Amino acid sequence: MNQFKAVKNTIRVLVLAGWMLVIFLLSAQTGEEVNTFLPWFQKLFPAMQDFNWGHFVTYFVLAAAFDFGIGARSERIVWKLVIIAACGLYGVTDEYHQSFVAGRSTDVQDIKHDLIGAFLWTVVIMLPPLLRIWRRIALRA
Repeated sequence: MNQFKAVKNTIRVLVLAGWMLVIFLLSAQTGEEVNTFLPWFQKLFPAMQDFNWGHFVTYFVLAAAFDFGIGARSERIVWKLVIIAACGLYGVTDEYHQSFVAGRSTDVQDIKHDLIGAFLWTVVIMLPPLLRIWRRIALRA
């Protein structure tokens, strides 16, 4: 039984690490590379002017990955605060990383958007119907 639990915990950590890697790789794109994606997204979402919304989405998912990684304990408010803080800290390191990438710069607004995305996850997942679904997904994995 302990071996099964170890596999489950490894999966939880890999999901989180995998999404952190996705964010890192997206941040490693030069400004020119990022701008080549914008017209494609604008075809799907005509009102889209830039990628600022991406911070909300990526950190919403990062908060979900942290939540998944923590497991059942994440339902406590203190763990929700830890999730938001961890996402904010990763957002700070992400902005620092971008300062070394050509055509990219740091922006405090991006960190604010990261925190909002993480906060939205912690609020949305506390809604009873979504929490029941999340429990089935997160606790069985």
